[in-house]
Amino acid sequence: MTHSTPATPAIRPAAVAGAFYPGSASALARDLRVLLAGASAAKIWRPKAIIAPHAGYVYSGPIAASVYGPLRALRASIRRVVLLGPTHRVAVNGLALPSTSGFATPLGVVPLDAAAIADIEALPQVVVSDAAHAMEHSLEVQLPFLQSVLDDFTLVPLAVGRALAAQVAEVLERLWGGDETLIVISSDLSHYLPYAVARETDAETARRIVALDPPLDHQQACGATPVNGLLLAARRHGLQAQLIDLRNSGDTAGDRSRVVGYGAFAFAMASANVH
Repeated sequence: MTHSTPATPAIRPAAVAGAFYPGSASALARDLRVLLAGASAAKIWRPKAIIAPHAGYVYSGPIAASVYGPLRALRASIRRVVLLGPTHRVAVNGLALPSTSGFATPLGVVPLDAAAIADIEALPQVVVSDAAHAMEHSLEVQLPFLQSVLDDFTLVPLAVGRALAAQVAEVLERLWGGDETLIVISSDLSHYLPYAVARETDAETARRIVALDPPLDHQQACGATPVNGLLLAARRHGLQAQLIDLRNSGDTAGDRSRVVGYGAFAFAMASANVH
């Protein structure tokens, strides 16, 4: 007797819609319009990579919007997004790809980049784990922002567990590409410190990120592993980092006794200006 296994779903459904962000397309699109309209018009360089936070939009949405807003100027040229975020619910060794062909949000489905995935899947630190992706919010919350500011794009989603910064950097190197590829690292900063302590702690972390000075630890940034990998790759490629926004949940929608820190950063060649 043969036993068949259930087919893997082709599309990874939205897991935190209605919790971290609105579950209806109209409400989500409205909230994103408001967040992006409220983003500073500050000039940033043409980013090759960004770091954005991944809490609920009421908490970290304004900070994320500050670095996503300027990407609208590049909406026609960015065709692939390499998205890395830490695992929160399922432990994994290495960097986990899903076996699905797309990721859904209330705004539609983002197709995965099969060719790019094929370029990295033989690396020993790259594994396949649908469980690591199933309920993971760190990647999902970035997608509606990307869907709002870019035209059609494909996705390479990597849930990062136990890995060395050099292993992350090696994956990024394989996927680096040209102007068509944007790297997005999803990370919050400090967790559950008093407001004043968090401000001081996060300011030092931001200084280290802007200086491309790894390693950060997981008390400084929950996504320290992918952040450290990006910092190594950024140094290798001669990028410069720019702090776009630095706030915490006490500044947005939380009380100030225990806050979570959020930073938005852009990485680019210094000569690559975008207005």
